[in-house]
Amino acid sequence: MEHVVRFGRHRFDPRSGRLWAGRREVKLTPRAAAVLAVLIGRAGQPVTREELFQSVWRDVVVGDAALTACIQELRGALDDDARRPRFIETRHRRGYRFVAAMAPSAPESVVRDSPPPPPALVVGRDRELGELRASLAQATDGQRQIVFITGEPGIGKTTVVEAFLAETASDGRLRVAQGRCIETHGAGEAYLPLLEAMTRLCRERGGQPIARLLRHHAPTWLAQMPSVLGPAERRALEQQTSGVTRERMLRELAEAVEVMAEDVPLVLWLEDLHWADPSTVDWLAYVARRPGPARLLVLGSYRPGEGLTRGHPLEATKDEMKVHGHCREVALARLDEAAVSEYLARRFPAGTLTELAGVIHRRTEGNPLFVASVADDLGQRAVLDERAGAGGAAEGPPAVPIVIPEDVRRMIGHALDRVHPDQRRILEAASAAGVEFSAAVVAAAEQLGLEDVEHRCAELVRHASFLTAHGSETWADGTVAGRYGFRHALHQEVVYERVSTGRRVELHRRIGTRLEAGLGERSGEVATELAMHFERGQDVSRAIHYLRVAGQIATQRSATREAVGHLTRALDLLQAEPDTLQRAEQEVTLQIALGGPLMAVKGRGAPEVERVYSRAQELCERIGESPRLFPVLWGLFLFRRSRGEVDVAHGFGRRLLALAQRTDDPGLLIEAHHALWATLFARGELAAARDHAARAVSLYDPDRHASLAAVYGNHDPAVCALGHGAWALELGGESEQASRQSEDAVALARTLGHPFSEAHALLYAARLHQFRGDWRATRERAEAAGVLARERGFVQLQAWAAMTGGWALAEAGEIEEGLATIRDGLAAIRALGSEEFKTYFLGLLAETLTSAGQPAAALDVVAEALAAVERSGERFYAAELHRLRGELLLATGHDRAAVAGCFEAALDIARHQRALALERRARQSLDNVRGVE
Repeated sequence: MEHVVRFGRHRFDPRSGRLWAGRREVKLTPRAAAVLAVLIGRAGQPVTREELFQSVWRDVVVGDAALTACIQELRGALDDDARRPRFIETRHRRGYRFVAAMAPSAPESVVRDSPPPPPALVVGRDRELGELRASLAQATDGQRQIVFITGEPGIGKTTVVEAFLAETASDGRLRVAQGRCIETHGAGEAYLPLLEAMTRLCRERGGQPIARLLRHHAPTWLAQMPSVLGPAERRALEQQTSGVTRERMLRELAEAVEVMAEDVPLVLWLEDLHWADPSTVDWLAYVARRPGPARLLVLGSYRPGEGLTRGHPLEATKDEMKVHGHCREVALARLDEAAVSEYLARRFPAGTLTELAGVIHRRTEGNPLFVASVADDLGQRAVLDERAGAGGAAEGPPAVPIVIPEDVRRMIGHALDRVHPDQRRILEAASAAGVEFSAAVVAAAEQLGLEDVEHRCAELVRHASFLTAHGSETWADGTVAGRYGFRHALHQEVVYERVSTGRRVELHRRIGTRLEAGLGERSGEVATELAMHFERGQDVSRAIHYLRVAGQIATQRSATREAVGHLTRALDLLQAEPDTLQRAEQEVTLQIALGGPLMAVKGRGAPEVERVYSRAQELCERIGESPRLFPVLWGLFLFRRSRGEVDVAHGFGRRLLALAQRTDDPGLLIEAHHALWATLFARGELAAARDHAARAVSLYDPDRHASLAAVYGNHDPAVCALGHGAWALELGGESEQASRQSEDAVALARTLGHPFSEAHALLYAARLHQFRGDWRATRERAEAAGVLARERGFVQLQAWAAMTGGWALAEAGEIEEGLATIRDGLAAIRALGSEEFKTYFLGLLAETLTSAGQPAAALDVVAEALAAVERSGERFYAAELHRLRGELLLATGHDRAAVAGCFEAALDIARHQRALALERRARQSLDNVRGVE
């Protein structure tokens, strides 16, 4: 049986790797615990570095830095000094020796029976902790809870949450996931704290079930977590989740955390939300609104007011959530004098310090971080010890003058002034790296050896004034280094503010260069951070590069606001560069990358979209014939088609075909035909539309061209060609061929495993059956498409499905519900700014109003549709709209000549378009009215 070993006030269990200092457990990483076990196992004897590598890293090849990081971690945990070792002695060029005297061992049960470590020193927070306990109780009962912990810097938000979690999570009946937002200038990395929290859960001991759960419920999230996946699995997931939408990202993680919390309640702790990216705020609002039970407690801490940048959505989102009862706020106030007195009494129990507490409270105004900093300062100067030695309750002023700076920032600066200059330079370099940092980047920034930096960081941890230890990490290039963090974000801010401008530039440049080299091909995973370092380091070229990478990653996550922010910032930086051909080529790439997310944020028809693509077109013409001209013209085609300018969009389609023919690229030819069949169909040139669709299908190879969907319009071109072509065949009177081609479109989409294309194909099929008057088949296809659209967040397709399905509802006798559904769908596409198929959908509404016995309202809708035909050039449904107008005029007792004129116009248009099915309808209506006459 393994036994717990004792040395000094420490106890260590080699079997579990757990270390105690008195009654407090000291956290160790598994590797550090294994090194300590080997050293203790041969206490008093030197253990070579080779023996330690063989024992601890037997299956892994690592460098000396890995062992050094573990030794530094152990010295920090044991409060040991390498120069005057009490526990671990360095044997120069050989290894290490455990030198502490060993006490008689105790059985393992002693450790198991030991009381849990005491909670963090928290005073004056009984009310707040009570609110958190109540929220957890409700979450445990299945009532999802979102709690914001707010307060000024230094008020103790993190301390309160840590104390709450230490109190409630000690029995193992909670699952806790933690993520932190980081400060950036401009758009942050989309979903950063959520991805960090999920990654931590997966990488914890026993985290494989979480990874499997995400693979099933949130594959788009798992694809963004490279440290959890092997390269092959990541590539497969990326292919499977291509074309992800914002709605799908929100839904997947919400479902995953709800499932995660089924067996044990989940606490999701998100720190520093005042630096949160907009997508994280969106997810919080989404998960709060979801119906149904969830054993989920989300804790979000942030600084209100000045901590939020202009336009940040957090405050408005929180206020809206509070109005609807979807969240609560725990606002931390400053400590009163009694709480300050309790803090000092518990920290320095040698005497009563009531009078001193009053002085400290007045000067600090009860800010907990300020109080703790003053106590640190006075404790180091032995003021409290002297006061306590005099009896603690003496009357009159303190025996030693108390010099307290005016605020907490100056207090931290006061402490910084007392730090040794060598350590101060380490802190300055660390402050440029961030609130948390790797010793490796600090070593690079200061051009020192890693071991020297880790030694100095360990000293700063032992003094407990500025830094805390956070274990170690391994980089792609094999670097193993310790991770550290500032005790509070204010410590990092104060240190950074005192670094000169020139030194900041050099520090950021070196940090960015080292981080880039250390991560290698995985540097894109921290593209936002690298962009910040290179921008502040005045390396504009690399800053632009990583802003573009960050924009691409955000686009892949459908985090369009962040993508627009990164790419816009890159364009802003580029403008300061010399106006050369190289700059023009860079700008074209950035403008094209910006076009897609800008369409998603502003709508395809927004003026900003036209400006982006028009600028890109101008640059392409300046550069000369460029392969990048094709996506530029495609963007302009989408803009004009969305604005309802069908004929102008058709002109861009012709330019796309000419360009594709010169390149002889089958993929570009397919998409050029795509633009042409879409605009030709809209113009009512059905035969030509069918011809271009057939040409695209003949060029299409699923292995080579299935990826086109992610670049051009989100749906597969061959599926669209078959579905759109089937609609053209139906209007042309070839119903049997239309049915076969429509079925082929659905089958291909399902074979490709592309949900957006499948929903598209089902909607084309629904339109065929609607035209035939088969409400059952129409309803079946529309509902299937609607389910896919809702599940995947395809907002426009969901609106299209609603309108076709609404017609079917009305035809089935549910007229009022059908009308409401169609109107909701129309409102949705109007909100999106889309004009595509608008004339057709208005025709459906007019038909349904007619069925509802509202011919006057139906006439108004037809008039609106015909005006849209003239304005937009979308003429494929014009014949049917004229026929509907004639039928409505006839039903409302209008002049027979006017009625016949409508039918004759419909007949002429249908003949010109060679739309045989529409021609038959128009002729039947005309014959009927003439027969009446």
